[in-house]
Amino acid sequence: MRVLVTGGAGFIGSHYVRQALSDAYPGLTDADVVVLDKLTYAGNPANLAPVEDDPRYTFVKGDILDTALVDELVSSCDQVVHFAAESHVDRSIAGGADFVQTNVVGTHTLLDAARRHGVDRFVHVSTDEVYGTIESGSWTEDHVLEPNSPYSASKASSDLVALAYHRTHGVPVSVTRCSNNYGPYQYPEKVVPLFVTNLLDGLQVPLYGDGLNVRDWLHVDDHCAGVELVRGGGRSGEIYNIGGGRELTNSELTGLLLDACGVGWEMVRYVEDRLAHDRRYSVDDGKIRRELGYRPRQTFEDGLASTVAWYRDQRAWWEPLKSGSTR
Repeated sequence: MRVLVTGGAGFIGSHYVRQALSDAYPGLTDADVVVLDKLTYAGNPANLAPVEDDPRYTFVKGDILDTALVDELVSSCDQVVHFAAESHVDRSIAGGADFVQTNVVGTHTLLDAARRHGVDRFVHVSTDEVYGTIESGSWTEDHVLEPNSPYSASKASSDLVALAYHRTHGVPVSVTRCSNNYGPYQYPEKVVPLFVTNLLDGLQVPLYGDGLNVRDWLHVDDHCAGVELVRGGGRSGEIYNIGGGRELTNSELTGLLLDACGVGWEMVRYVEDRLAHDRRYSVDDGKIRRELGYRPRQTFEDGLASTVAWYRDQRAWWEPLKSGSTR
């Protein structure tokens, strides 16, 4: 079997690839893995260095908007796991065009190639942000989509295109929607690596608004394990929420990161809140638990401690990214 992984040099995609090629996923033990990545600022060849000599691994630098390249790659693969996306909310607020192009048009390009070449499986990796914000309770997969940022709107649009390709053309698509990820190799614009690397350098961290926005936290290893369960056994045309089961306010998360880095609240500066900042995310992941046996394996305490330790030990990875020297 040959699997195309888009965005495989990014934070989440590279973790999936490393796990697949280390035989962590029984369903991919003998599979060849082809990574397609444009290597934008968030795509990093260093993320794949641990597997670059594996004979089952092939890397292709390219854009999911490149119709001819996508057609060539999809025609040679049996399955697609689609991680590639523009994903940072603040960047989408500053300018949404790239998000619409990559997340919507790029996803359509992949789906149309999958339709033409009859792939066996297509997993479209999305986000809980498509649901908007929820005051109480948790979203199930049939909840109405109410995205509030250009990023989440583009992901909601791509979800709908993916599901339409299943209903109209029979493409065997499953959609996953995850909660907030954290872990090693995450680009340091996201809150956990930004705060940790700032604190390790003796710099303050910026906390939005009153700090009471709530997120559910999911270790990248558990997220990728959930994606693999969906690839291996998910039903076509279905959506699967993947949660971590640990909701925290941003202030609570900040306090844990301060403690882990051995500093106090004097290292926090409150900043103007993000535009249209969603107040609370919470997914109900009962469906993937019932159908596919998903269970998060990382406790948040252990996962956060190991993540902080990784950034403390891996300055050679993140210092060039923060200085811009890898661009």
